[in-house]
Amino acid sequence: MPSAMVVDDEALVREVIRKTLEDAGYEVIEATNGKNALHQCTLTPTDLVIIDLLMPEQDGFESISAIRHVAPATKIIAITGSTNMIGILDFLDVAKMIGAHRTLQKPFEMQDLLGAAQALLQS
Repeated sequence: MPSAMVVDDEALVREVIRKTLEDAGYEVIEATNGKNALHQCTLTPTDLVIIDLLMPEQDGFESISAIRHVAPATKIIAITGSTNMIGILDFLDVAKMIGAHRTLQKPFEMQDLLGAAQALLQS
């Protein structure tokens, strides 16, 4: 059974993604921010991390780099609802540059998330 961690500061987002993944056969844990996610990764590595980019305490950008360091085999999907840009790059482009394997702009279809997860875990 594949394992996943859902990291988002919004409880409803975590719940919807968790339920979708569980229905697809994943074992799922949750974290409310990047700091908690990194701690979880050191205790219980997962096959997949789905992480929001903009959160309090430790954002997804910082967390992606740290997760890649402590759990290099873990696949990462970065998600965000923001359309802001850093210079000429948007947040999702930056997430890819620092180690996210895939990105999704919120709101997204759960089928798109499942497709991205399956493709990553089969690669």
